[in-house]
Amino acid sequence: MPAAEPHDATIAYPGGLRARWRWGGSGQAAAVFALSEVGGSLVDLGPEISSAPDELCRAELRVDGPAGGWTVRFASTLNDEPAAQLWDTAGQLVVKYGFHAYGLEARTGAPSWRHRSATPLLAVFASSRLRHVILQAELETFAIEADGTVAWRIAHSDVVTEASMVGGRLVLTGYGGGVNAIDPATGRSAG
Repeated sequence: MPAAEPHDATIAYPGGLRARWRWGGSGQAAAVFALSEVGGSLVDLGPEISSAPDELCRAELRVDGPAGGWTVRFASTLNDEPAAQLWDTAGQLVVKYGFHAYGLEARTGAPSWRHRSATPLLAVFASSRLRHVILQAELETFAIEADGTVAWRIAHSDVVTEASMVGGRLVLTGYGGGVNAIDPATGRSAG
């Protein structure tokens, strides 16, 4: 059976950033990168994950904005849909892909930091009301500062299957059906 075609998505982020995502499964690097746009900088972060990144799942993010265009490539051991959130107060585009999150300078794509989770990352949340970005993994919640340091982290006893920001709280739904609300500023229970 032939491999599935790579996936594509086009997303507009605040600040005039237009992004094109392309990603595929293991060994599909050539197909993922076949439609790469030219111009601007190109950074491949795949070698940070593996010495043979093209054997893994690959993703490419192309951003065009007021300061020009840039492209960043990622690798993952997990076939995952990449996602990003603009963290405007830090001037970063925070990307989650598989077990890793990356802080990229929003105007240039230059990597600022990388964070690895022990379980797959589900979501990224950023707000001008928070001094950090929230990374939600299956078994942990992380608050990451603009320089990539961990401000706080919480381990969960049940696998988190869904995460959302509701009324200023991070609401987590567990595999067993339990629901927890966390204050995203402190990591404490929000009842």
